[in-house]
Amino acid sequence: MERKNAWDTYDEVHLQKLEEVTSQYKEFISKGKTERECASLTVEMAKKAGYISLEDAMQCGKLLKAGDKVYAVHKKKLVVLFHIGQEPMEKGLNILGAHIDSPRLDLKQNPLYEDGEMALLDTHYYGGIKKYQWAAIPLALHGVVAKKDGSVVEIAIGENPEDPVLGISDLLIHLSGDQLQKKAAVVVEGENLNIIVGSRPVKLDEEEKEKERIKKHLLVLLEKEYGIEEEDFLSAELEAVPAGPARDFGLDRSMVMGYGQDDRICAYTSLLAQLHVDNPVYTSVCLLTDKEEIGSMGATGMQSRYFENVVAEVMNLTATYSELALRRCLQHSHMLSSDVSAAFDPNYAGAFEKKNIAYLGKGMVFNKYTGSRGKSGSNDASAEYLGQLRGIMDNAEVCWQTAELGKVDQGGGGTIAYITANYGMDVIDSGVALLNMHSPWEVSSKADIYEAYKGYGAFLKAVW
Repeated sequence: MERKNAWDTYDEVHLQKLEEVTSQYKEFISKGKTERECASLTVEMAKKAGYISLEDAMQCGKLLKAGDKVYAVHKKKLVVLFHIGQEPMEKGLNILGAHIDSPRLDLKQNPLYEDGEMALLDTHYYGGIKKYQWAAIPLALHGVVAKKDGSVVEIAIGENPEDPVLGISDLLIHLSGDQLQKKAAVVVEGENLNIIVGSRPVKLDEEEKEKERIKKHLLVLLEKEYGIEEEDFLSAELEAVPAGPARDFGLDRSMVMGYGQDDRICAYTSLLAQLHVDNPVYTSVCLLTDKEEIGSMGATGMQSRYFENVVAEVMNLTATYSELALRRCLQHSHMLSSDVSAAFDPNYAGAFEKKNIAYLGKGMVFNKYTGSRGKSGSNDASAEYLGQLRGIMDNAEVCWQTAELGKVDQGGGGTIAYITANYGMDVIDSGVALLNMHSPWEVSSKADIYEAYKGYGAFLKAVW
């Protein structure tokens, strides 16, 4: 039952391909720090691969046939790609699903204030984080500001070497006697995740007197650089994320350290497999969704009806749509709900059960079930489906492993699998193992990234 280490299977050709895939991946997650940015990069890559907009196809009345490729974007945060297969869509789809949102700090709607001779931004954390990990590290600010006139200003500050960075202060060790007695959950509390953005007051004439001169100076800069006034924060989506690019990790350069690998590591490998699939038997689909970290709610989350609706639109363009055909299509589909898994960490070995945990370098991961404690909230894929996947992966010489998230009573987690399973389709959780999951800087194995890409490609070619 011991799974082989993927590195042992590679010759020079494989190693060269591995470096090519992982280099492109590092570039993707370095540029795509938000769900909007990831969606934009996805569309850019899709167009280069010959995909056309579904909206354009609908407007010109283009009928889709086997081999055609279309993409759809919803509210600039959710992307679905379809490569039409030889079989009618009613017989099912091969779906790779992943999410492109990641834990972060969102600015509140009224964020800017001055205190203690500094200007700060109030935040509300998004997703599950250890709050103390976000103090005393360089942060960048990404997002959009929508103005009353309908224009949208894009913001990205802190990524270029010449850019300033932002950050949250931490209490000096010399005065932290009380702080160090606190539980980790409250060492830094949510309302104290305030980002320092300035300390220089605006200059005024002698006769002028004005309070909050440091805040005023920031507003002057924002107006000058971006045409933004304070009220514009009310309709902004601005996210504070770790500043800097993804990098090789380890003296042997065998790993990648970067922000947002949960779940952009699965999103990118799924996207790459989708773009490279050739002449699929069943229509192949890459579904990159939003809001998974907060329950998949909202118009761009998997709980919305958007995916079902867009499948109906594509079926309509293949001249095969009916309500019954749509329901058959979804029920007959097969899906990999691709999300990250926990990698065994020898520094915290007590949290894991060694026989049922993923290891870095042993390939992509299948989680028959996730959930917490008594499998609560889990999809729990069927034995028959897992058996079929074993055959697909072994025939394609993909290194893979099975895992649980950790010890049964230790905690748990979930993915979008249970949502699509509501249609009756076969779904299983799969993905790549990470160290430091949900931290500002997560770590993955290059071998696992490459094996995920291979495995997703093999899945899209599968015939059931």
